[in-house]
Amino acid sequence: MSDADAPVLSVRDLTVDFPAADGGAALRAVEEISFDLAAGGALGIVGESGSGKSTTALALLGLHRRSGARVSGRIMLGDDDVNALDDESVRRLRGRRIAMIFQDPLSALDPYYRIGDQISEVYRTHTGAGRRAAWARAVEVLDRVGIPDAARRARARPHEFSGGMRQRALIAMALACEPEILVADEPTSALDVTVQAQILDLIDELRADTGMALLLVTHDLGVVSRSVERVLVMQNGRAVEEGPVSEVLRSPAEPYTRALLAAVPRIDAPRPARREPGEPLLTVAGLTREFRRPGGGLRHDVMRAVDDVSLDIRRGETLGVVGESGSGKTTLARMIVRLLEPTAGSIVFAGQDITRLPDRRLRPIRRDLQMVFQDPVSSLNPRRTVGDSIADPLRVQGTGDREALRTARELMERVGLDAARHDRYPHEFSGGQRQRMGIARALSLRPKLLVCDEPVSALDVSTQAQILELLSGLQEEYELTIMFVSHDLAVVRQVSDRVAVMHNGELVELAEAGELYDAPQHEYTRTLLAAVPVLA
Repeated sequence: MSDADAPVLSVRDLTVDFPAADGGAALRAVEEISFDLAAGGALGIVGESGSGKSTTALALLGLHRRSGARVSGRIMLGDDDVNALDDESVRRLRGRRIAMIFQDPLSALDPYYRIGDQISEVYRTHTGAGRRAAWARAVEVLDRVGIPDAARRARARPHEFSGGMRQRALIAMALACEPEILVADEPTSALDVTVQAQILDLIDELRADTGMALLLVTHDLGVVSRSVERVLVMQNGRAVEEGPVSEVLRSPAEPYTRALLAAVPRIDAPRPARREPGEPLLTVAGLTREFRRPGGGLRHDVMRAVDDVSLDIRRGETLGVVGESGSGKTTLARMIVRLLEPTAGSIVFAGQDITRLPDRRLRPIRRDLQMVFQDPVSSLNPRRTVGDSIADPLRVQGTGDREALRTARELMERVGLDAARHDRYPHEFSGGQRQRMGIARALSLRPKLLVCDEPVSALDVSTQAQILELLSGLQEEYELTIMFVSHDLAVVRQVSDRVAVMHNGELVELAEAGELYDAPQHEYTRTLLAAVPVLA
């Protein structure tokens, strides 16, 4: 093989073991993974949560060092074996020859330092450049990744950037030293479809301009389809299939790959038949919510997050609510369950105006209005057992402790959890299991309306499919009406009878799901649909 044909990265028999917390047998997270990444090429690694794909990505940069993990096998960056290098040599490689962008830019960026300073520090560390030259480089790469007014925005801190801009800032940081390889670990999973499309287009442009290679780790097969040439499928730490992305996704050889593809919600898939909805259970009219920005009391210091929204939700139906981050959909959902007070407008539930009911009169109605939150880690108390967390709403409503815990265990079984683990804590469960806990807790009071806010956005496709199937079955069994808030238009098509589209706080379109997807009337709806990545 000539030097021109040699891979820029060659991994052979990579194995990663983590010590058990109780001193028992080590957990093997990755077992004998081998692959090559061509110079300028793009390889995707896909699989469910726990498949070992992120562990593999972190090992490439030596990021498991000092974690207690045992890493074996060869990771060849040119002539250098990352596993054989000392710590200082590995630190010199990071950012200069191989760089990484992470799933959560808020965790990866220091909240106390300006964006430009963080990029400058990376550049100075690897090049020895002075402060002025490093700052100029930071502004240059921020401009290159599409940050408007880069010289000014370089002085901002991470909380002053949107989610998409923070991800661009991480990409700028990774580009500062012009690495040969960019490792992207779920770089778009927390972004709405239009921002996701922008970030993927940006990475494509940067690859074309710089010649860098891309290793993309993701559970989104649509993203893989549009972004890489080859794909490696992982399951339980092992590679089960590898090949050209078009061949693997169109004609998968392995049952596991076929199962992953079957679980992917498709925007063009036929919708299942649904029962006819009844009369409106909930009606909102002119609903508005304003937030006052710090620093003044003038009108221009007020942000209108939801602006004069009117709609109804019919008994027995699922109403999907879609829109980008900042569109107002979560604010709308929180007002409907009375976690936020409306600035104006009305909420009528089951024939009763609940807009301004005091807590004392609202308490019995809350039984019928429950919410499943996007992040079960944040919504579950880490210091309380799972059984107690599910039983707490019953206790608040006056149910005795023994009866509340009995109901909690029954609900755990109903949502697919082992009731014998009711005395365990949330951190002992997977993300999909924690989401099932959130659903069980919301169902404990047998509500009439279940509001689900991004309930599957952080889950891999197979776990996502299980949660959606669970919600569908529970809807029939409990005669639920559901409001399903999501930025994932393919998921919303799969579950919804009607779909409401939010943009800049306004309701811009509301129609039957099939009608809206097949013939969208509003330009913004058409833009959202066009941005959805589709499997080849």
